[in-house]
Amino acid sequence: MTATLRDVAREAQVDVSTASRALNGRAGVKKELRERVRAVARRLNYRPNLVARGLVTGRSSVIGLLISDIRNPFMAELARAAEDAACRAGYDIILCNSDLNPAKQMRYFLSLLDQRVGGVVMNSVAALGREDRERIAQSRIPVVLLSRPPRDCSFSSVRCNNERGGYLAGAYLAGLGHTKVAHLTSAVQHPNLRERWQGFSRAMQQVRKGRRPVLLRGAHNFRGGFEMAQRLLEKHPKVTAIFAANDSIAFGAASALHAAGVRIPEDISLIGFDNVEMASIVQPPLTTISLPISEIGKAAVDIIVRQISGKDQVPEHRTFDVRLVERESCRQRQR
Repeated sequence: MTATLRDVAREAQVDVSTASRALNGRAGVKKELRERVRAVARRLNYRPNLVARGLVTGRSSVIGLLISDIRNPFMAELARAAEDAACRAGYDIILCNSDLNPAKQMRYFLSLLDQRVGGVVMNSVAALGREDRERIAQSRIPVVLLSRPPRDCSFSSVRCNNERGGYLAGAYLAGLGHTKVAHLTSAVQHPNLRERWQGFSRAMQQVRKGRRPVLLRGAHNFRGGFEMAQRLLEKHPKVTAIFAANDSIAFGAASALHAAGVRIPEDISLIGFDNVEMASIVQPPLTTISLPISEIGKAAVDIIVRQISGKDQVPEHRTFDVRLVERESCRQRQR
């Protein structure tokens, strides 16, 4: 059986409150007594009941991380950064994948509440209806969104300048002489992806007024990129450049192009968004829009930890800038 705090107190011949103070390093316990209690705890393999502690203190040492899909390299790198930041602050992470599905996301959120997490970092809350947003707000725990929050919500947010990133991609391809371009993005109307499309479309229309880029939607992953690129080659064979809404989609598109015998960048230029680690090692290395993934993960956890501790309950919004990383997957359009 697992040893309890009461077992430690009995073996150390102290009361439960004294044992608790000794193990938590609180004042009012002599050094010799503290060492004796801790020695007993080690001998009994005592582990504190974090749930019970949360019930007493009103605070939890667990943070929920609700992301779209851990298979996306961006999400994997962000989850690692969040976990590192949480560990440094003395917190643990519970990871959930929503697949940008509002029903699945809400089920996970309620499950995290049942586990009494101290706060939740979420990637796709904007897809929820008003009723679910109100339920989340009524939970009274800190919530940080990895997207722009709806106007009627008071959640904190950490995000990058997605519209500017899309614009940089469009301006770059236009500067290379590409006017017949396509954008491959998710079928899910996520605000981050919508803003990338808006920026890209704005940049391209400055080159060809009144004519928007080809827009294809599919799954927001490698397979989705592969399938969208196949459709693009079939229905829009004159396209000379592709802007993928994330690097994972770009990797799938590159695979489809390679399978069809289409050369990158000789036949089609390809640009992604995220600048995950893999982007620099694929062949050809991927030109992409870079954002500070580690800083985003760390900032989200920092806000949650500060709000759990009660130091700051005012919603905070941080937006990180983006930049273009030029590699070998794009080239000047051949006339």
